[in-house]
Amino acid sequence: MDRDSIGNIGRSKDMESKRFAVPRAEDMRALGAAVAARMHGGEVILLSGPLGAGKTTFAQGFGAGLEIDEPIVSPTFTIARELSGVFADGRPARLIHVDAYRLGGVDYAPGQDSVDRLLDELESLGLDEELEDVDEHAVVLMEWGEQMAAALADERLDIVLERPLGRPDAAHDATPTSDGVRYATLTGVGARWEGFLDGFEPR
Repeated sequence: MDRDSIGNIGRSKDMESKRFAVPRAEDMRALGAAVAARMHGGEVILLSGPLGAGKTTFAQGFGAGLEIDEPIVSPTFTIARELSGVFADGRPARLIHVDAYRLGGVDYAPGQDSVDRLLDELESLGLDEELEDVDEHAVVLMEWGEQMAAALADERLDIVLERPLGRPDAAHDATPTSDGVRYATLTGVGARWEGFLDGFEPR
């Protein structure tokens, strides 16, 4: 996997980013495993990107990095799945894998803003406390996490995946394609993530 030329994007003392080129599915899995290897418990990771960008592939690598034996699939129909694994230091790990795609719907009281809707759904699912104060033996990995950012704790790792666009024609704008290199931008938000990306190079 090659580092993209963007490199470090340090915007503040408690926020830093790195962008990586991810040419193959095995590279996306390797990225997920490399992130998992640095988990200690108590982390929240928001994973976002369009359909086909590699979110589930990243999650599979993340699960492998935590030595999870069960298959990692999109939890769309259950919204959240809990899986058991092991941290790099040998301690038991609990992965809470969430799909936020269907959270924050429209069946709420008139005038209720999107953050309140999301918080209500999280509370109804029992996930609000998990996200606010993650257990020291747990890691939350939330797909489609960009819509949750405003409702979550201040400290998180944002991972944004980009897929290439096809060539536009006269009638249509460029559309996503399965061909080409994907990119992953990792941004650590909050003091917990300070230094997390120092020397981070996925294998």
